[in-house]
Amino acid sequence: MSRPRIGVVIGSTRQGRFGDRPAEWIASIAKARGDLDVEIVDLRDFPMPFFDEEKSPAWAPSRNEAAQAWQKKVAELDGFIITAAEYNRGPTAVLKNALDYAYREWVRKPVSYVGYGGVGGARAIEQLRLHAVELQMAPTRNAVHIAWGDFVQILQQGRKIEDFEHLNQAAATMLDELAWWANVLKDARAKDGRLAQAA
Repeated sequence: MSRPRIGVVIGSTRQGRFGDRPAEWIASIAKARGDLDVEIVDLRDFPMPFFDEEKSPAWAPSRNEAAQAWQKKVAELDGFIITAAEYNRGPTAVLKNALDYAYREWVRKPVSYVGYGGVGGARAIEQLRLHAVELQMAPTRNAVHIAWGDFVQILQQGRKIEDFEHLNQAAATMLDELAWWANVLKDARAKDGRLAQAA
């Protein structure tokens, strides 16, 4: 069986965002493992409006072309790592919007998170795990949390994410878990004709 395809989703689109750094860092580590095919998926490349379809994509095709392109990209992937900024104790609006603009394409695929900001993005990630369950995904237990002290050193003092050994260790643990789930669920989807049709 081919290696699972993992998308590293940059969960912010604002100017001056920090999300590129953790996305490139975790993608580099994941690629070096050799057991995952990894690509960075930037929400800036899918300029979807705030959800305005008549029906959920769970029930009807989307009309918006950017949404259709987004759904196609999600369908191509076997698992996800999402960089999660924390805004006002939750995830970014653009990320929640992207989750809502697909449905079948998410089903029975694993997702992990690299959070940053207040308490390492933990409160945003907790909400994202609930959204993932509703989308019939498999959120992993382990995540990477770039806590405020580390975040400030990276942002203002020139340090790099890879300088922090505890973050590298957290990444390795998370990726072990994600790879296991990605392989198991990819195999299960391939064996289940109903799921293959839904995806």
